[in-house]
Amino acid sequence: MAILTDVQVALVKSSFEEFNSNIPKHTHHFFTLVLEIAPAAKDLFSFLKGTSEVPHNNPDLQAHAGKVFKLIYEAAIQLQENGAVATDATLKNLGSVHISKGVIDSHFPVVKEAILKTIKEVVGDKWSEELNIAWTIAYDELAIIIKKEVA
Repeated sequence: MAILTDVQVALVKSSFEEFNSNIPKHTHHFFTLVLEIAPAAKDLFSFLKGTSEVPHNNPDLQAHAGKVFKLIYEAAIQLQENGAVATDATLKNLGSVHISKGVIDSHFPVVKEAILKTIKEVVGDKWSEELNIAWTIAYDELAIIIKKEVA
């Protein structure tokens, strides 16, 4: 069980707000990083199949990445308030969806690396080890729940 401090959650919240300030730019950057780290992951996303590069201003891409970052943000809040991420039908469904799309355990570190690099770019000079730790803990706790369905 991981608990985030008020300071850590405030850091996640402010960086999440900055991420949301330019969804097209930040979601494009996120998926570009995913494919730089793991080019074969392109086929896991319907909106990337048949493309040679990450499309700009793609509503499906933006919605998908936006949901990922929002789930991590919500996980951070739950970790502060309850000391755990609530396992609900939505998260269980996410596990099932990820299985059906071919997601395996080794994909999770790729997404985590891309998330952290995206947030680092989003916040620029405000990046800190504390911010890195907060996003890492929130992602890891969320991933545990989703992986239970994937395993």
